[in-house]
Amino acid sequence: MTHLLRRLAALPVLLVPLVLAGCGDDSDATAAAPTPTRGGGPLVVEHVYGSTEVNGVPERIVTIDVQWTDTMLAMGVEPVGYTLDSYMPDSTVPWQELPADAEALELTDGVPIEQIAALRPDLIVGSFSITDQRTYELLSEIAPTIPNLDDSQVQPWQDLVALAGDVLDEEERAEEVVAEVDGAVADTAAELPGLEGKTFVLAQYVVGDSLYIVADVADGSTVFFEQLGMQMFPAVREEGEKSGDARVQASTERVDLLRADLLAFLVNGGDESDLADIPGFEDLPGSVAVLDYPTIVGLNTPTPLSIPYALEELRPYLEQAAG
Repeated sequence: MTHLLRRLAALPVLLVPLVLAGCGDDSDATAAAPTPTRGGGPLVVEHVYGSTEVNGVPERIVTIDVQWTDTMLAMGVEPVGYTLDSYMPDSTVPWQELPADAEALELTDGVPIEQIAALRPDLIVGSFSITDQRTYELLSEIAPTIPNLDDSQVQPWQDLVALAGDVLDEEERAEEVVAEVDGAVADTAAELPGLEGKTFVLAQYVVGDSLYIVADVADGSTVFFEQLGMQMFPAVREEGEKSGDARVQASTERVDLLRADLLAFLVNGGDESDLADIPGFEDLPGSVAVLDYPTIVGLNTPTPLSIPYALEELRPYLEQAAG
């Protein structure tokens, strides 16, 4: 895992984007995004930088993060360009099947504006990867661009699928995608009733640096655990409320923040031998899932394709936590 060195706060991935996000009522986790309106004219999408009009159904779509790439793939749309996660083993997202003629976009030096323009898109979609208004404006000069819908670091994937249904005029297909994935999570919750009320933590240790922990109950990455009947470890939630940070940074001495019934954890920039840097890690009382980078990304920036993958990888640990 030496190739994984990446600061959680940027994992728009962990801790976002983990590659872990603000605080809010978890009952609103999937309902906060503005509702697009078409009203007989163009679709108008409200977002953090204003609003975007989409005229007609786009055919050449560029996706600038794994959430949007997976959303479009789940909707049966092949992007003409998509971002490449160079931290994935072989730079390949294990749950994706991308068209051979789609262009992989590197984000190492920022969003590649000229490369995207050359693809002649009629829609550009991204969330945590469109990090500032200037980048949004440059992309908007190329094609209608949809960035983050609100201030959340990680959007609930259900919101993105619903929006894709509006944009593609495939609302029924979007409902089917959401129902299928949510149904699989619901089935797991029914099979493991012991998860009800159990606590979870989603975190990573950036070797030689700090712990980074998702601390926002309204973040898209927490929805999966809540659907299983679980709740964020109270000490972590309180840290997030105190700091106002969606993903809190803590020293390796703060092992008390990891004492949940289920800990989903990444060693970022090292391997399991580096867990010795965290005093008391080996004595944590819950089910400790030290996961690989793809699985953590699948949980931290969930999508309709990553959730089934992560659910399978996490299943043995969920069973342990359920007792």
